[in-house]
Amino acid sequence: MMQKQKATGQKESIFNNEVVSRFELYNSLFLTLPFYKVKDTGTLLPLFIKHCEDGVKARENSGQIIKSFFDKYTQNNSEKDVIDLLFRFIQYIERQVVLFDAVEDASFNKLNTMDDQSSLHSYLSKGVDNEILSQKIEKLIEEFSLRLVLTAHPTQFYPGSVLSIITDLTAAIKINDVLSINQLLQQLGKTPFFNKKSPTPVDEALSLAWYMENVFYFAAAQIQSEVDQSLNEFQLESKKIIELGFWPGGDRDGNPNVHAQDTIQVAKMLRQILFRCYYRDFRNLKRRITFRGVEDTIAVVQEVLYENAFDNNIEAKNIAAELQSHLNNIKTTLIKDHDGLFVDLVDDLIRKVNLYGCHFASLDIRQDSRVLRDVHAFCRQSKPIISMFPENYQDLSEAEKIKVLSFKSAKVIYPEQSDELINDTLQTISEIREIQNSNGELACHRFIISNCQQASDILQLVELFLWNGWNEENLTIDFVPLFETVNDLEGASEIMETLYTHPFYRKHLEKRGNKQDIMLGFSDSTKDGGYLMANWSIFNAKVALTKTSDDHNIKLAFFDGRGGPPARGGGKTHRFYASMGKEIANKNIQLTIQGQTISSQYGSIDSAEFNIAQLINAGISAGIREKHNILLDPVHKDILDVMANESYEAFVALRNHPLFLRYLEKFSPLTLLSKINISSRPVKRNSGGPLKLEDLRAISFVTAWSQLKQNIPGFYGIGTALKSQEENGNWENVHQTYHQSGYFKTIIDNCMMSMSKSDFAITAHFANDQEFGPFWKTLHDEFELSKAMLLKLSDHGVLMENYPVERRSIAVREKIVLPLVLIQHYALGHLSNEDLAEEKRQAYEKLAIRTVYGIVNAGRNLA
Repeated sequence: MMQKQKATGQKESIFNNEVVSRFELYNSLFLTLPFYKVKDTGTLLPLFIKHCEDGVKARENSGQIIKSFFDKYTQNNSEKDVIDLLFRFIQYIERQVVLFDAVEDASFNKLNTMDDQSSLHSYLSKGVDNEILSQKIEKLIEEFSLRLVLTAHPTQFYPGSVLSIITDLTAAIKINDVLSINQLLQQLGKTPFFNKKSPTPVDEALSLAWYMENVFYFAAAQIQSEVDQSLNEFQLESKKIIELGFWPGGDRDGNPNVHAQDTIQVAKMLRQILFRCYYRDFRNLKRRITFRGVEDTIAVVQEVLYENAFDNNIEAKNIAAELQSHLNNIKTTLIKDHDGLFVDLVDDLIRKVNLYGCHFASLDIRQDSRVLRDVHAFCRQSKPIISMFPENYQDLSEAEKIKVLSFKSAKVIYPEQSDELINDTLQTISEIREIQNSNGELACHRFIISNCQQASDILQLVELFLWNGWNEENLTIDFVPLFETVNDLEGASEIMETLYTHPFYRKHLEKRGNKQDIMLGFSDSTKDGGYLMANWSIFNAKVALTKTSDDHNIKLAFFDGRGGPPARGGGKTHRFYASMGKEIANKNIQLTIQGQTISSQYGSIDSAEFNIAQLINAGISAGIREKHNILLDPVHKDILDVMANESYEAFVALRNHPLFLRYLEKFSPLTLLSKINISSRPVKRNSGGPLKLEDLRAISFVTAWSQLKQNIPGFYGIGTALKSQEENGNWENVHQTYHQSGYFKTIIDNCMMSMSKSDFAITAHFANDQEFGPFWKTLHDEFELSKAMLLKLSDHGVLMENYPVERRSIAVREKIVLPLVLIQHYALGHLSNEDLAEEKRQAYEKLAIRTVYGIVNAGRNLA
């Protein structure tokens, strides 16, 4: 215990010296730089920050705080002057966030050290004198994999130009290159942070491809290299562990702007960028390998890589095997004739080709089940399909529908007119084959059915493939159900039981190696049932689905749709995987990397390597131990069942409150999110209709609460549930559960992280609002209750006591963006005036919208 406290104290000291002090130093330099020719802005900003802090302590509203500041410190107080200076403050603060990110990232390796006790190498070492453990490790390695899937969810604000500056700034800060830092800060000050128009799906893909090319290409290969070295040291065969996935251009769920042509274009783009990476590496290799005996092969490889990297007219083919063959020939010659000189460079490129093939990342296709049902209905009206189905098919029961499905390949003759979404689905199904031919099967082999509610949702999609160019023998597609809501999660195992016992689908699974991927969505389950119920529902669904799959000898892989914040499945995710028991399939870890999580946890090679290794170590350690999960013991399970239901009831009661949505619309920028040019995706699924909670995207829902600094989806109901347990005399059991269950402890720790990024003091004046005062008090009371109960449960004095560095980082970031939150409330307050002139309305809208960027970026996992 003393050793842990000492290590924690050392990290805190490093953080204060390396991050906080350096940020303050470089920030003072930044504030003196000329910025958009606005005199004294840098001088006034520190005064404004202090004025905001004092105003919040005095429970003043944003209007009072901003007015008194301008009265005290400025002479030009016209409405235009006020708006103009507030914009300049926003621009400074946005860049202060970038500066803090860069300083923190520069100190990453000093602040983060891998726990060597849980690494693959340490387990292999333990197995040297333990044959049973050694065999267990070998079997686990054969089965284990990690798939990271980058998604296009709209919380990644930085354009490529800013990302490049951050990379260079981080490098300069690492070596205290003050001249370069000065120049980069000036460049940062003059570089736009946002798009003038909304990006297309292909634009989003290109933006995320920056991370693929500059981070993941190197980081994943380096981790794979370390895995290979560990395995070779213990005479074990190398095993590809890491896989990359990609959603931009393939994810259609609720995004009518994604079309089949986008999917094709993104697949081509990923291939071309990959070959440019290969070519970049090969040029370095060629500069070193200048020996006789390899000239011809070197020339062939150079020509192949160059053509595939830069010739847009080349006929793309899957040449990964051919490329590896050439590289292996070069390696053989180096070993045989040249003492293995520079063979490590060849090995590195061979490893990357083995990892990324010709595709770089697997492009997932995702569409909502309701759309796919419409497509199936459309096809049923076309020849010759129409003769296979009764007219009343749509009215049949689920069991009767499944009996009717024939799974016969057919060439469908479609009428000329059809819905755009239907056309896109049919065209995409056909084009997947072309993507596989040019980039390899792994380039596009999964079709994810979101909002999956019945087995026929999967089986009808299988038929759509058979009707559109595919046949049973070469159906190289994995069909992935996505269960999201609390009810859908509860019925998931029954749906999979139906599929596993269906003759055609079971035969298809056998051809796919008896493997089944199942995606579970955290975001919508949280929006549906609250934080604790969402986590508990997913836990129970995983237990039930694992048992069902084991009963049918199916190798199950859970694909977790995790967002950035704990409310959407984020937080310290590796701890969830490390705490799984043997009752939950955990040998194939798959998760989405969304929005800010990409930049905050995988934004640099150092941080990406660390977080990839954390997830691998979590999976390996869980697989080795395979402990029984104590949450399944009757006492612990009963506690969590009761607590989840009580928190669910509290959350649903809040959600059903007549002021719930109106509160969000009035005090958060929810209605303005659709005007932020960061995404091709609409804020809600029914983009043409009125705002309804069921149509509102979970990401918009969570973002709105985080902008308010209230983070309701990340904690609401948990205080009520814990208090109830205490009042019923069950506290000792709850306390015991917390200290014995790593899974439950991670849920609580992540909840504390959400609450640490909340600040009800900012909105304390809401308590006096005639209409919304009681509602705000309800939110605040639950926050205070939850905080008190969580501290009592964890035996801590402050939230996140076990993570002092993260707590300090959050505190600094919250201080930086406090003025943005108040400027946002100030702008929204003016927008509530129905008599506001259109020109002023646009100015205040722009002001409110611009604050969103900095608040989200500073939070790193707020949306």
